[in-house]
Amino acid sequence: MSDTPETNSLLVTARVDGLKVRSRDGDSLGQVQAFMVEKGSGRTLYAVLSLGGFLGMGKSYYPLPFELIAYDATGDDYVVTIDRRVLEGGPSWASNAPEFTQAYADRVSNYYGLSAARVDRVPLA
Repeated sequence: MSDTPETNSLLVTARVDGLKVRSRDGDSLGQVQAFMVEKGSGRTLYAVLSLGGFLGMGKSYYPLPFELIAYDATGDDYVVTIDRRVLEGGPSWASNAPEFTQAYADRVSNYYGLSAARVDRVPLA
């Protein structure tokens, strides 16, 4: 038996500011609030999108598997590659962020028809 502590794939939340997000039709959706990054590899697994609201009120937050957004260098923004209605019907929260457990990662990924990344608990607040 080894005395080496077991490593995990804990996600870290990297807050960002001002990264615009638009639909694949070119409509403005909101901003990237944060990226969820796998600690060991540095690979981005999820983007948390901030949509709607006015003057900081009424925003909704949507965790989206990173493979469903693409960076557009021409517009210097991110493009959601799925239909806006699918995104808006997906897992989200308005004020109390859930704990991003494996069960929540499974829920998000299953909604989008993807296999979930292995995660450990991450507070999203």
